Amino acid sequence: MAKKDVKVEEHVSLEGYVPNLQKKYKEEIIAKLQKEFGFKSIMQVPKLVKITINQGVGDATGDKKLVEVAQQELTSIAGQKAVTTLSKKDISNFKLRKGTAIGVKVTLRGTRMYEFLERLIAVSLPRIRDFNGINEKFDGRGNYTLGIKEQIIFPEIDIDKITKIFGMEITFVTSTEKDEEAYALLREFGLPFKNKKQ
Repeated sequence: MAKKDVKVEEHVSLEGYVPNLQKKYKEEIIAKLQKEFGFKSIMQVPKLVKITINQGVGDATGDKKLVEVAQQELTSIAGQKAVTTLSKKDISNFKLRKGTAIGVKVTLRGTRMYEFLERLIAVSLPRIRDFNGINEKFDGRGNYTLGIKEQIIFPEIDIDKITKIFGMEITFVTSTEKDEEAYALLREFGLPFKNKKQ
C-alpha cells in the first residue's frame, strides 16, 4: 500500500504543470456551461475526453519511407509518439495488402491534450491562408472532426525539410452525446467556429 502512495506522489510532481485551457475549463467553462444548459450538477457538464489525430498516407503502398516521415512529423506535432495504422483488408485496385501501413495516428489525453489544443487554437489555425473560421458540422454524437489540408501550419514542422504535404483529421471526443453541448464546450475553449446562424 505504501509503495502505491509513493508512485502517486511521483506522478503528481512530474505532472505539476497545468495547461492554461485546463485551468480555464475548471475556473470558467464549467460554470458557464452549467448556467447555459441548466445542469443541476457539475458532473453533467460536458468535458473533452480525448483528441485523436489521423493521417492517411495514400502513397505509402509505393513508398514505405513516407509512413516513417509522417510518423516523425506527427510525433513532433502532437508531442507524443504516433503509431502506424494498418490496412484491414486486401484491395487489389490500390495494390493494397492486408496489414500494410497506410497512415499514422495519435491519441492525446490529459495535459498533452490541452497543450495541443492550446497550440492549435493560438498558433496553428491562424497560420492557415485566408482563414475565416472552421465549420460547425458535428457527428450527431457530440464529437467534432476538423480537417487540416497541410501539416505545415504547425510550427513544429520545418518547411525546408518536408518531402510531401500531408493532410490530417483531428477529432475532438467529448463526454456528451449532444452536438449542441459539445459545440458550446469547444466554443468556450476558443475553437474559432464560423458565425453560427441563429
